[in-house]
Amino acid sequence: MNRTAAPFTLALAASLLAQATLADEVQVAVAANFTAPIQAIAKDFEKDTGHKLVASFGATGQFYAQIKNGAPFEVLLAADDATPAKLEQEKATVPGSRFTYAIGKLALWSAKDGYVDAKGDVLKKGDFQHLSIANPKTAPYGLAATQVLDKLGLKDKLAGKLVEGQNIGQAFQFVSTGNAELGFVALSQVYKDGKVTAGSAWIVPVDLYAPIRQDAVILEKGKDNAAAKALVEYLKGPKAAAVIKSYGYEL
Repeated sequence: MNRTAAPFTLALAASLLAQATLADEVQVAVAANFTAPIQAIAKDFEKDTGHKLVASFGATGQFYAQIKNGAPFEVLLAADDATPAKLEQEKATVPGSRFTYAIGKLALWSAKDGYVDAKGDVLKKGDFQHLSIANPKTAPYGLAATQVLDKLGLKDKLAGKLVEGQNIGQAFQFVSTGNAELGFVALSQVYKDGKVTAGSAWIVPVDLYAPIRQDAVILEKGKDNAAAKALVEYLKGPKAAAVIKSYGYEL
């Protein structure tokens, strides 16, 4: 037997056991628009911290209702700042944990190349059957879409062509599958590293809708979870910031 190997093996085993003991799992409610970024961030987060991130995706308004009904979420990455602020006021969060992790942008998108022009004039022409948006009552990007239509004076004209998804993920799906010729989606769903990844899009000017400030907060159920605290800190760091910006968000 190699007598020098035994202490080293024991030390390595102890180190691995300590890491496993310290590692935690965090249940995260993630706004649908942030699906791709958080999936990319999760890989680095788990590698760098040892903690595991378990994400559920949906509409922020729906998450609020689920949280109030006892859902086991420990961190909320919302698509707005109002919902986390409301939960904060209701004493359902860890005080001081709320911050803006991204500022979202809206895009008018079609899966067809060349269908959406650079100025969004396709909306005014109205030469389409269906325009997809997320539910404006539960999804901030859906609300932003209605604000754009209102600002452009097209709300009444296009009302009969609107198709609502439960969240921005479903709104995107309606367009990607051809069930709607075009739709308002989160820029992050069709954009990466400075360019639109598929189809054609108009990046909607930010003065046509209220700023989409997306806040994160540690929920009451995550107050004693080291992984929840680690995730919030990780989202403020340079690695996460680089990923978030690559999907078209502002910080």
